[in-house]
Order: sequence, then structure tokens, then C-alpha cells
Amino acid sequence: MTHLDMIREVRRKLAINGPSQARTVDDFAKVTLPERDCDAIRDVMAAETPGTVIEIGLAYGSSALAIGEALISVGGKRHLILDPFQESEFRDAGWKAIRAAQLDGIATLLREKSQIALPRLATEGLLADAAFVDGSHVFHNVFIDLYYLQMVVRPGGLVVLDDYWWPGVATASHYFETNLGWQSQEVANGTPGRLRALRLPESPVKSDFKKLTPFWL
Repeated sequence: MTHLDMIREVRRKLAINGPSQARTVDDFAKVTLPERDCDAIRDVMAAETPGTVIEIGLAYGSSALAIGEALISVGGKRHLILDPFQESEFRDAGWKAIRAAQLDGIATLLREKSQIALPRLATEGLLADAAFVDGSHVFHNVFIDLYYLQMVVRPGGLVVLDDYWWPGVATASHYFETNLGWQSQEVANGTPGRLRALRLPESPVKSDFKKLTPFWL
């Protein structure tokens, strides 16, 4: 069995059977990214041929396995995951899935809030090719995530948001689209309205304090 076959088997078992432990009986179905959307994430990430991907939010590990599959398929080297609640809320279910798929060789879990960790990572000079954001859905937290991701994700790189249908996520995203030149890009085959891919400009757009294009929805 190849490594890719192993990852796919772990992904499939998780999608069908769920984790061995969940917070409540129906929590996995409520929280985890559906398999079709995980496939969509895998495909859009693989198309970037990334060396490094940063992910915000691990939960039960469905999206992380998909990103890991994408990285392994293109020879990627690093998957950095931020999740302060992995142990306290999810009993390390997501990290156990990563280890079961033998992805812990490229994956690193930082058990910190993204709003705290990202500024430090930016200061340390971390450079990623793409990011997947599925952490807090509160507007100011999503805004801060995106603000610092523009310092971490390379120019022209890709940021994919989950749950774009929530107002806090969509409104934060819309600021960067309307004021900083981020371009939306279709995510094929996912649940309509759920995923939003944004391409960062090749040259950062300078903000003008005298102007602000309305972005609130």
C-alpha cells in the first residue's frame, strides 16, 4: 500500500465511521467538513503544487487529511496546523487521524489560537503557498486571521475559507476582496456557497487611509 493509498483509506474510514470519540453523538456530522468538500479542498490545494500549507482549525481532522493527501501527491513538505482546542474539546481526535495516516512526518500542530500564533509566525518569516481557514467564525477573529495570513502566504498564493455562508466569515473576506485586491476563485465540486477561494495579488495593494470601499454585507 502506498502512502497515498493509506491516507485515502484513513479519510474514507473517518467519513463513513466518524471518530472513535466525539463531543456529542451528532457533533462529527455538525462540525466536520463533508467528504465532497474535503475532495474539493484536496484538488484546489494540489493544483497549487504547494510546499507549505497552513491550516486554521483541526477538529476531527477531515480537512487536514485532505490537505495532507494533496501535499503528499505533489511532494509538499510542510503542513502547519493551528488549533488551541484539539485536546480540550476534541481529545486529540484530529491529531490521531493525522498520525494514523502517517502524516505527522510533514504535519505540525500548534495548540494556540491563530490570532496569537500568526503574528509570531509572520515575525519569524514563515512563508506558505496556501492556507485553509476554518477556525473562529466571529468577524474580528476571521479578519485578524486574514490580516496576518497576507503576511504569511506568498504573493499570488491562495487562501481558502470554509463556511463562507456565515456573515462574520463573508464580511471579513469581503474587506480583503474590495479593498486589498484579493480575487475570488471558484472551488469546483464543493457544497454551493460553502467554500471561498481567494487569490492574493502578486503585488500587495497599498491602503489609502482617505478611502475605504464599503465591505459590510
